Amino acid sequence: MDGGTVKDSLPFLLFRSLRPKQWTKNVAIFAALVFSQRFFEPTFFLETLLAFFLFCFISGSVYILNDVVDLEQDKKHPQKSKRPLASGKLSPSAAVTVGAIIMVVSVTVSYRLSIPFCIVATSYLILQVVYSFYLKHLVILDVFCVAAGFVLRVVGGAEVIHVPISSWLLICTILLSLFLAMSKRRHELILLEDNAVHHRKILYEYSPYFLDQMISVVTSSTVIAYALYTMSEETVKKFHTDNLKFTIPFVIYGIFRYLYLIHQKNEGGSPEMVLLTDKPLIINILLYGLVVGFILYF
Repeated sequence: MDGGTVKDSLPFLLFRSLRPKQWTKNVAIFAALVFSQRFFEPTFFLETLLAFFLFCFISGSVYILNDVVDLEQDKKHPQKSKRPLASGKLSPSAAVTVGAIIMVVSVTVSYRLSIPFCIVATSYLILQVVYSFYLKHLVILDVFCVAAGFVLRVVGGAEVIHVPISSWLLICTILLSLFLAMSKRRHELILLEDNAVHHRKILYEYSPYFLDQMISVVTSSTVIAYALYTMSEETVKKFHTDNLKFTIPFVIYGIFRYLYLIHQKNEGGSPEMVLLTDKPLIINILLYGLVVGFILYF
């Protein structure tokens, strides 16, 4: 079977509709495992890994729903028009059927894994469905809904291994996810220019200046919140060290690098692609992970 035939096959088109490139967002589930210092405990690691894949399939089924709801708008988008549904290669009925099956199976397995985790996963699912039909049309609340998706991932990671989640971790996650969501809106606005409103009506309520003001607030707040977290009495007492403060430069560089990509390279519309393609950012994240791992575990 040649490559073109494989790419046009139903299984491949359905898999593409699950947007595997965006599954990097679900890595947030591992945050609680890492910062609870249980990363090397097999039982907890396997439970978190299963939760990661369940969120991949749950979020994938939501992406299918979004593509069906936004089908006509996506056809006019320079990048989204290449997706299986928008390009006409995949029928909406087949996509909806498979998406519904994946959704039901994933929630059922989540229930068997952990009831608290299932509640979080179901909450994420409900939020995304309501967002697709209603909340994405409400200015400011739309970016909060996108950010809430990241927060629920972190909470789900904590619930599946039954550890309390740090308030600081939640605050930092909220601020960082708001930064990514607003950056995505700004990229859409700049990329589509006069056609932005036709693709996503809510963009009419935004302007580059307005988004830049909000981005400035959340970026500075993120750095301050993370710095306070690393040096807080609660953190020092928990990890028996204040050395996490040495990871602050990595966080600052990561934010500055992302801002550079947004303003100078007109990127940032797809955080998952940036995390997979921008070498300086990848190196920075790897170094951050190594330093955090060394401080917490060795």
